[in-house]
Formats: sequence, C-alpha cells, structure tokens
Amino acid sequence: MKESKEELSGYLRRMMDIRLFEEKVMELLAKNIIKGASHLYAGEEAVAVGACSAIEEDDYITSTHRGHGHCLAKGGKLPEMMAELCGKATGYCKGRGGSMHIADVTKGNLGATGIVASNLPVAVGAALSAKMRKTNQVVLCFFGDGASNNGIFHESLNMAAVWRLPVVFVCENNLYGMSVAAKRCSAVQDMADKAKGYDIPSMICDGMDILDVKETIKKAVERAREGDGPTLVECKTYRYFGHSRSDPRAYRTKEEEKEWRNKCPIKQFSKKLIDNKILTEEEIAQIEKQSEEAVESAEKFAIESPYPDVKELMDDIYAPSPADLLNGGAIR
Repeated sequence: MKESKEELSGYLRRMMDIRLFEEKVMELLAKNIIKGASHLYAGEEAVAVGACSAIEEDDYITSTHRGHGHCLAKGGKLPEMMAELCGKATGYCKGRGGSMHIADVTKGNLGATGIVASNLPVAVGAALSAKMRKTNQVVLCFFGDGASNNGIFHESLNMAAVWRLPVVFVCENNLYGMSVAAKRCSAVQDMADKAKGYDIPSMICDGMDILDVKETIKKAVERAREGDGPTLVECKTYRYFGHSRSDPRAYRTKEEEKEWRNKCPIKQFSKKLIDNKILTEEEIAQIEKQSEEAVESAEKFAIESPYPDVKELMDDIYAPSPADLLNGGAIR
C-alpha cells in the first residue's frame, strides 16, 4: 500500500464513523426521535470514502436519498449531520432538509435529493460550470443501479459526453432498487455497459474494497481533469439495512445477506491493515472507540439543540406565496 499510515487510518476512521452513525440513526428512528424517511448507507462505506479520497477538497459531489455516507466522506461533521436528521436548527440545512436533502457547499457537497436520478443533471451542470470557468475541478456523481434505468441518466451521460465534461458517474450497484432486484429490471447486468451508448469509457470495481474503489475512481478523475471527458464507474456493493425503516427485506434471503456481511468493507480493510503490519488490533480498537464517542457526542448535540423558531418559517423560501404577491411583498 502506497498510502501513509495516517491516510489509511483516516480511511478506516471515516468508514467507522459512517457505519456507527447509521446504526445510531436506526436506533433513533426506532425511538421516533428521528421522524420521517431515512435511507441508511451501512455496507457501502468503502464506495463513499474510497471515491472521495480520490478527489481534491475543492472538487464537487452530488448525492442521493442514501447520502449520509457521501456527506461524511466529503468532510461533513457528525453533529451537524445528526442535528439535521433530528430536524434541529443547528443542522446543515437548519433542520429543514432532513435525511434526504443534506448539503454542505463549503465542502463541495452540492446536496442530496429524494428524487431518484435527479442529481445527475446537477452534476453535469456543475461540471459544465467548472469547464467554462477553467477551474480544473471534477465532479463525482453518486447514484444507484435503479437510477440507470431513468431517462435523465441517459440524457445526462449523453450531454456530458458531447461536451467532454469533467464528471465521473459513480454507480453504487447494491443489487436492489427498493425491493426490485437489478437483474429483473435492467437489460444488462453490469450497469457499466450502459456507457457504450455514449462512447465513454467505463470501469467496474469491488465496492466492498476501499482501495480498489479509490484506485479506480482516481483513474477516472485524472482522465476528467486532463480534459478527456466523463467516465462511468460501477461499484459492486450491498446495503445492509432495508431500503428505508419500513422495509422488512422480505425479498432477500438470509444466505445472501450473510454472504455480503462476510464481505464487510470495514472488517476486510481492518484485516488488511493488520496483515500488512500497518495497524495493530489495539490501534484499530482505539479508532473504533473514537468513532463511538464521536457519534455519542453528535447524538447529544442533536438532542440538546433547539428546533427552528416558528418565526423563521418563511425564511429561505425562494418563491413568493400568493399572499406575498397580493400584498406586494418581496421574495424572502
């Protein structure tokens, strides 16, 4: 491994942060402290951390309804994340966005979205902006296998290819779109094959292996930065929880779930670090303890934070209401 001990330790810590954060979110959902929908990222940590480790701080990402891991991997903070999910004023979007609409533009995270595939044109727009401004920035666009069946996926790839935009399309193929197996709703089993229609290169990597993800994404990022246009990267991965908290996962077998849990990206990476004498078991246990304490602290911060003031209800609204128009009021 060519990365330093500090870098590798950082990757492990971020994956542990994401996993323990998601497990805490599931706990708070069960207690109804977090309300509404929430789509957990546990199992897919290697994709977010591996991909984001292959880009620069001023590069962009666009995220999905399953976006907690993306936000944390791009430098997001646990307290603000948890506060947002709890609907508190100290959250990233002042408690207004919740689980599916977290954004942190200061870190280049252009935001998550609850509409499948709707972040692809945003990524293309950001890439066009970077190209026009000649900033040499690259955009990572995360999306699931289900999004690759949407029309906007094809429009976005076509436009990015025609204009040779610096965007890397990262398909997180976790085998299911809600409860429908990808093999039942896609004419091709490797989503990477869909790049052929737009004459752009594609690559497939092991989405449970953080270093494989990083190296694969890095090649695509270098290509984009050199002005050679977009690449589609498919990461084969698996979500451990259901689509959302109401999903009993009746469409999956216990054997399949056990097989993928045995491929746990955190356990695999920890073993690799031990086998290569980079970290000891004691050092890994200490990193896990730090993650546990950080998540507990984030929970405390979120629970103790205030809800938004009702007086701020109309703040951050970018279109006038009928009443505003009648009264001649300004857009807030």
